Amino acid sequence: MTDRENNKNTRRYLRFIILQSIGTGVWMGSVFSLFVVVMAEQSGSLFGLKPNELLGATSAISGIVLLLLVLPSGLLADRWSREGTIRIAIALGIIGLFFLILGQSIYSIILGLVFYGGFQALSGPAAEALLADSIPSGNRSGIYTRIHFTRQFGMTIGPLLNIFLFLWLGDHWELSILKRVMMVGLGLSMISAFMLAGLKEKYTLGEESESAYHGHRATNNSRNKKRRRFVPIIILFANFIVGMGAGMTVKFFPVFFRDVYHLSPIQVQLILTLTFAVTGTLGILTQRASRKRGRAVMIAVVQSTAIACLIALAFYPALVWLVPLFVFRNALMNASQPLSRSIIMDFVPKKNRGIWNSLETVAWGLFWSASAVLGGFLIGDGNFRLCFLITAGVYVIGTIPILFIIPFVEQEKIKDR
Repeated sequence: MTDRENNKNTRRYLRFIILQSIGTGVWMGSVFSLFVVVMAEQSGSLFGLKPNELLGATSAISGIVLLLLVLPSGLLADRWSREGTIRIAIALGIIGLFFLILGQSIYSIILGLVFYGGFQALSGPAAEALLADSIPSGNRSGIYTRIHFTRQFGMTIGPLLNIFLFLWLGDHWELSILKRVMMVGLGLSMISAFMLAGLKEKYTLGEESESAYHGHRATNNSRNKKRRRFVPIIILFANFIVGMGAGMTVKFFPVFFRDVYHLSPIQVQLILTLTFAVTGTLGILTQRASRKRGRAVMIAVVQSTAIACLIALAFYPALVWLVPLFVFRNALMNASQPLSRSIIMDFVPKKNRGIWNSLETVAWGLFWSASAVLGGFLIGDGNFRLCFLITAGVYVIGTIPILFIIPFVEQEKIKDR
C-alpha cells in the first residue's frame, strides 16, 4: 500500500464504507422496495396511490430532504467545520434508523426516511470533502476506484446475508419476513454511522491535495485554463441527467423481477449478489483502462454500453438473457462514478469541495429520488417497458455532454511511493 492510500482518513473511510454498504445491501435495495409495495398491497390505497406509485413517493421524501439540506450542509462544511457537520449528521442518522427499526406503519417509515435523508445530506458532502483533502491531486481515480470496489464488495455481502436470512425466515415476499431482514441491515447501518466520527481534519494533506488546475499547479495556457473551468460544471450537469434517469428505474427492478419473472426473494438476492460483484470488478477494469484511454473517454464508453443493455431489458428477454443484461447495465453505469468524482475533485479548489460534493449529492440523490415518483407513475400497474425506454433516452442525453470535455481532461500521472 502506498503512502497516499495509507492516510488515516482514507483507511477510516474505507472501514465506514464496507460496513455501511453491507447494511445498505441488506435493507435498502430489494427488501425495502418490496416492503413498501407489500405494505401498500395489504393496507389498500395509501394516500390514494398505487403500490408502485407509493414506492416512488417514499423515494421522493429523501429527495425533498436533500433539496432542503444538502447545499446548506456543503456551505456548513466549507465555512464552519467538516467534523462538526459530520457529528450533526450522525445524530440525525441514528434517529432516522430508530424510526425505521421500530416503525410499524408507513407514517413511521416516512419519518425515518426524513431523518435518514438528513444524515445523507449532511454526512456526504463533509465526509467526501475530508476524503478529497486527504488524497494528492492527479492520483485520485485509483483511490476512488478502491472505495467504489469496497462499496460494491459490501453490497455483495448484503444480498448474500439476505439469502441465509430468507432461508431461515422463509423464502416469501411477506411483510413480517421483510421487516426482520430489514432490521439486520438497519442495525449494521447504525453502527457504521458512528464510525464516521473517526474522520478528522488534522489528517488531511496540504498543497499536495489542492486542485491541479488552480494556483501555481494550473496550466500556463490561459485559454485552456478558462475552458477547463467548465469541466466540473459539465460533469455535474451530466450527472444530474443520469441521476434523474436512474431514479426512474432502479427502485423498481425488484418489483420487475417479482411481477414479470415471478422470482422469489432468494433468486433476487442471488442476482443482486452477482451484480455487485461484477460492478466492483468492472470499476477497477474501467479505471485501469482510463490510464491509457482517458477518464472522460471511459465514462462515455461504459455509459453507452449500459444504455444498450437497458434497451434490451425493455423487451423482457428470457431469464437466461435477463440476468447478464441486468448485471452489466448496473455494473457499467456505476463504473463511471469514481472516474467522474475524481475529475471533479481534481478540478475544484479545496476550499469549495464541501459545496461541490453537495452538488454531487444533489445529482445522485435529489434527482434520483424525485424522478422515482415519475417512474412509479410511468410503470403504474406494470408498464415497465415504457419506463425503461424513457430512462434509456434520458441516459443518452446525460452521456452526450461528456464527449465535449474529452480534450480537456488530462491523463493522470500515477505516482507510486
